[in-house]
Amino acid sequence: MKRIIIHWTAGTYAPNSVELEHYHYLIGYEKLPSERGIIHLGKCKPEDNLCCTDGSRYAPHTGGGNTGSIGVAICGMLGFRDIKHIGNYPIKPIQMEVCYELCAKLCRQYNIPIEKSTVMTHYEFGKKNPMTTSRGKVDIIYLSSNPSLPSNKIGDFIRNKILWYFDKEQKEIDKQKAAELRKLAREQKKKDKEAKEALNKE
Repeated sequence: MKRIIIHWTAGTYAPNSVELEHYHYLIGYEKLPSERGIIHLGKCKPEDNLCCTDGSRYAPHTGGGNTGSIGVAICGMLGFRDIKHIGNYPIKPIQMEVCYELCAKLCRQYNIPIEKSTVMTHYEFGKKNPMTTSRGKVDIIYLSSNPSLPSNKIGDFIRNKILWYFDKEQKEIDKQKAAELRKLAREQKKKDKEAKEALNKE
């Protein structure tokens, strides 16, 4: 997989059957019993999009950019018309945090650099590829968690958040590796001591 394209579904906070067909991962929202973002798996795996021209099933999330692309969608934004009329299902901040963390994990899993050319919104893809059917797409030009952020800055904001989660996870990985090395060193020291004591008894 070569890139991640981030969308909103223009639906409610729960994915419907059509949305599950179109995206690999969908991030829903539940208020009760406690507010949370929920990751739903789409009907296709990311690997199904390695080739989208051989007649096999794939997730058609981005017109003109499906091949090699992982489609991640945040559930919501039904009724959105513009930044002054956002509808009754604005994306919740907790959904975005789940999205950032998920994308960071996917970047690590598939070795995808966190750059503008490889991690982008559907809106950004359409701007870069105006001859495709993704031209004019509005996801994501508005964040309810940061409503004053201009549409042309949202992609950079999202990438910076993903990078933060990526670095956070890397620190945890490094911490675990260091702990494992210390454990191995202690075990080796113990073995060396036991071997020395055994030799002294001979």
